[in-house]
Amino acid sequence: MSPQEPKEELPPPRDKATLKSAMRAFRKRLKMTRLDDESRLGGSSMSSGKESAIAFIEPPNQFPKETWDELAKQGRLAKSNSGLFGLND
Repeated sequence: MSPQEPKEELPPPRDKATLKSAMRAFRKRLKMTRLDDESRLGGSSMSSGKESAIAFIEPPNQFPKETWDELAKQGRLAKSNSGLFGLND
């Protein structure tokens, strides 16, 4: 008798509600990160500030890594080599 190879388990498919909720949380985290960056003190007191250059962030940890990978696979998020994600515009 030959031993059978263990079957590779696939992660459960993510439902649309979970993906939608994850995208909403991601957009909110990105917006708050950018606002925090823009509100830093610096430059002239009469300046209107600077626009944030933040494009990639670490995704919220309320959702597993597989959720973010699925959103990147669908083309809704861009993934960097360092594990950060950004909006795919």
